Amino acid sequence: MRRDFVRYWLLLFFAVLLPLRPAQAQSLTCDETPNLKPAKSSAVPAYIVQANDVLEIYVWKDPNLTRKVIVRPDGRISFPLIQDMHVSGLNPETIKRDIEEKLKQYIEAPNVTVIVEAIQSYRVFVTGKVAKPGAIMAEKPISVLQALALAGGFQEFANPADTVIIRSTGEDSNLFRFNYVEAIKGKNFNQNMLLKSGDVIVVP
Repeated sequence: MRRDFVRYWLLLFFAVLLPLRPAQAQSLTCDETPNLKPAKSSAVPAYIVQANDVLEIYVWKDPNLTRKVIVRPDGRISFPLIQDMHVSGLNPETIKRDIEEKLKQYIEAPNVTVIVEAIQSYRVFVTGKVAKPGAIMAEKPISVLQALALAGGFQEFANPADTVIIRSTGEDSNLFRFNYVEAIKGKNFNQNMLLKSGDVIVVP
């Protein structure tokens, strides 16, 4: 009798309790799913147009309007039918939509493409006893060491330890000292700052 009783409960266990295990496993998987973090977006921010940049504006099926324009210091461009238009601080996609909206007065369903032909808004200057003094243009800010390298390095009798950076801010100017000898040895490396457009590096 006792053996039959044990057999009865074993059959009940396999028949009723075991089928519940896959459901429990599925439930556990569902509970864990919300803890998964979504992958971060790797989208690159759109380029922001600035003064002196060169834009190529292409109007589909209208070669008379297609042309290259330079962004003036006031941040505007001159374009047929539209005349003056502010573009500084905008990305190419926004400029495209603005031009299309303004051209709707003259053209049915205009299709415009805006391409940044040349980035000329960022310029720094290196002068003094360097191999290639003059203006340096770049697509993004560069450091003091990068600017000196692009200027070809120092002349024979240069004094790189007394290099200075002059930064104009409206009516005032700030002076930053840069000791090249210390920087390449890793001392006070924070002096190897990113240069702002218009900065002037002077090597005595």
